[in-house]
Amino acid sequence: MKALPKDPLNILVAGVGGQGNVMLAQIMGQALVMEGFFAVVGDTFGAAQRGGSVASHIRISKDTEYSSIVPKGQADFILGMEPSETLRVMGVYANPNTQVIVNPRVVLPPTVISGADTYPDIDEVLAAIERHSSRLWIVHATEQAMNLGNRLYANTILMGATLGTGILPIGRDSVVEIYKERFADPKLYRANIEALDLGISLTREA
Repeated sequence: MKALPKDPLNILVAGVGGQGNVMLAQIMGQALVMEGFFAVVGDTFGAAQRGGSVASHIRISKDTEYSSIVPKGQADFILGMEPSETLRVMGVYANPNTQVIVNPRVVLPPTVISGADTYPDIDEVLAAIERHSSRLWIVHATEQAMNLGNRLYANTILMGATLGTGILPIGRDSVVEIYKERFADPKLYRANIEALDLGISLTREA
């Protein structure tokens, strides 16, 4: 079992409904359990489940099962699947030591699509995320996924990017084993492993 930098280690996956962050958090939790940790996963949803805010909480401990929701201001790491949602979650859960990965691909909420609201300037959003985090990795997961042939690989790239930081106490092998169970189609399995390794390289090199 790898050592935890602190106990509990508090992780948040931030995005909008339909991006798949709930499944991504479940994969992380499953891999952590395989590695011998206590891992509790909980989700909070905005008013609109699809297109609304979704935050998945993961609390990791060596020997204690904590409550499922990260206390305010105590997130150690935030994986942001959408930039404005990442910043919104940071406003509640981040602290000066919080590390962040963000996918800068914008997903417009229903209020912006309808014209009732406007989306903030993306450069300002990313600058604010950087100001309020101890370390930031900007991972163009959607763009990289489209280069691989399917934007759905973005989640797997982000999973790999998280592994590449070394923040989570899990190894590549545990995640590969989970993907082997999830993807019965050999071609789909190989494509996801390629996306996982690409994600690992993006943050490990940084």
